[in-house]
Amino acid sequence: MTYAIDPELLPWLDMLPAVSLTDHESLLAARSSMSQLGEVLPSYEPTTAIDVRDTAVPGPSDAPDVPVRVYRPAGRTEAVPGLLYIHGGGFVLGDLDMFHTSLLRLVDELGIVIVSVDYRLAPEHPFPAPVEDCYAALTWLEAKADELGVDPGRLGVAGESAGGGLSAAVALLARDRGGPALAFQYLGIPELDDRLGTPSMRAYTDTPVWNRPNAVFSWTSYLGAEPGGEGVSPYAAPARATDLAGLPPAFVTTCQFDPLRDEGIDYAQRLAHAGVAVEFRHYPGTFHGSSMVEAAGISRRMFADEVEALRRGLRV
Repeated sequence: MTYAIDPELLPWLDMLPAVSLTDHESLLAARSSMSQLGEVLPSYEPTTAIDVRDTAVPGPSDAPDVPVRVYRPAGRTEAVPGLLYIHGGGFVLGDLDMFHTSLLRLVDELGIVIVSVDYRLAPEHPFPAPVEDCYAALTWLEAKADELGVDPGRLGVAGESAGGGLSAAVALLARDRGGPALAFQYLGIPELDDRLGTPSMRAYTDTPVWNRPNAVFSWTSYLGAEPGGEGVSPYAAPARATDLAGLPPAFVTTCQFDPLRDEGIDYAQRLAHAGVAVEFRHYPGTFHGSSMVEAAGISRRMFADEVEALRRGLRV
């Protein structure tokens, strides 16, 4: 199929990682490709001093400790907002380095503390391991708020793609378990619905970076079963949640030529109907992960929108 992709994005298509997930061998190849992504994308030199350290936090019950990377603006004496960041990668790809440059930029722009979580990946560790790792990191962030210089009244969760879906799931868990209290959730191009039945999911079988075949592999790996079956937990697929009331304010984004587009639109609508304060942005001519092309005007607008959404949501 031919897609009307933004002209500024077109020259980069051959340089972005080609992700084709069909079996174990293809997954290993994709992991190797993603690990080399830093060689393609531009680096970032912060304009302010940022302390970055890797550590590990207590994991879920009977599970290993969870690796995290903590970003703190140096020299700050007042408490600042804290953000749990969850990387994307279809539940099967990604690590702490995947969004390192983006997180440096966010801390530089906003002066907040970010805790990036290296959750266990499927299929080796299917649901609930990844989301429980993320929730454990959130509870650690709240518990260590004083030590980290974080205002516990201004905690947020954010992520893109599978990270957006996991962020939505963590928000549901925090609501249903009575904390930690979240002030904001940023759901960037989120992966939310294992039923794979939306018009965009059915139509986009060959779109760049992410497409329906990849989504099928992603959900099968994460659930440890065929997607779309009975009894799938809303903490695995937040689109399955029947009650969205009482969730924190949200900012949701979607890309035009992305199989995840319609589930993001639907979730934003359902949040609004449930009385949740929600903002929504849809970006024409874009595809899943096209924001990696930072030089494109549409990508610069997407990042500016993300910064302003976090600024408002976390009351920076």
